[in-house]
Amino acid sequence: MAGLNFVLGGARSGKSTYALEWAAHQGERVLFVATAQATDEEMAERIRRHRAERPPHWDTLEAPLNTGQAIIDVWSGQSAVVVDCLTLLAANALLSLPEDAPQQAADDSILAQAEGLLRAYRHTQANWLIVSNEVGMGVVPPTYLGRVYRDALGRANQHIARAADEVYLLVAGIPWRLKSR
Repeated sequence: MAGLNFVLGGARSGKSTYALEWAAHQGERVLFVATAQATDEEMAERIRRHRAERPPHWDTLEAPLNTGQAIIDVWSGQSAVVVDCLTLLAANALLSLPEDAPQQAADDSILAQAEGLLRAYRHTQANWLIVSNEVGMGVVPPTYLGRVYRDALGRANQHIARAADEVYLLVAGIPWRLKSR
């Protein structure tokens, strides 16, 4: 895969493993971009496990918001970029808004984060893989914030998928190609 690649799937579908394997085939110079924040001990442990899974020679950027600009700011000619993941970037953007923010404000904030990633992709001239969760296949969230998040992330996923050269859906660790240029 070359260009912009987008990998979707549910929780524990194998997206991160797929991304690591993809990046390992892209050459020695990989920029791994993490969007998670250690907001509690369980998340801190997840972050520690994910760090341990990556080769030590890869460059790592932790950028929970304004991730696209952060990538541009540290760019040094890597052959590949992995962004793991748009799901958490969207959550971080939503949680930076007032709790009662309307759907349009959430959409605008999260789409701005997605567009920032696309700007960075065009700036770098590297092979990219962006990971995101497909959250729209389950039950309707019982809370307002949950519904706003699901809808805004769905719109951001569509935005990235339209721009991507390749789109894959992972189910039980098996990639299904949805789009190829």
